[in-house]
Amino acid sequence: MGRRYSFEVNRTSTAPPEALFALEADGPRWAEWGKPLIVQARWARRGDGEPDGVGAVREVGMWPVLIREETLEYEPGRKHVYTFAGPKPLKDYRAEVLFTPTDGGGTHLRWTGSFTEPVRGSGPALAAGLKAVIRLFSAKLVKAAETGR
Repeated sequence: MGRRYSFEVNRTSTAPPEALFALEADGPRWAEWGKPLIVQARWARRGDGEPDGVGAVREVGMWPVLIREETLEYEPGRKHVYTFAGPKPLKDYRAEVLFTPTDGGGTHLRWTGSFTEPVRGSGPALAAGLKAVIRLFSAKLVKAAETGR
């Protein structure tokens, strides 16, 4: 079995947690703020109880590369946990996005992920690559929540 790797990205936003959560947890809205990496975004499956909640699968990316992510935990305005669905680009991948209110009405955003390296020795490069991508997405998410664009 391969080694486990993880990454963490932290950001602060002036937008409230609900605004950030609404953009991050809503699959189709990724195409609004995730460009240029995310050009297409849609629901492949809706959630069990809440349409965007547990069991929902979003497809995001740019054809022909669309990543499918399934929601595992869903606490509106506070927490979104997901994994890859279908063919998995990474083994045992799990990401958690936490939205914590700050004094003054803003948000501390903490986006973490972990996975098992698919090929021995590939973990450090994959973790660095994922962290870079999530750093980019988190910056775009904060900007979209703060500016409404």
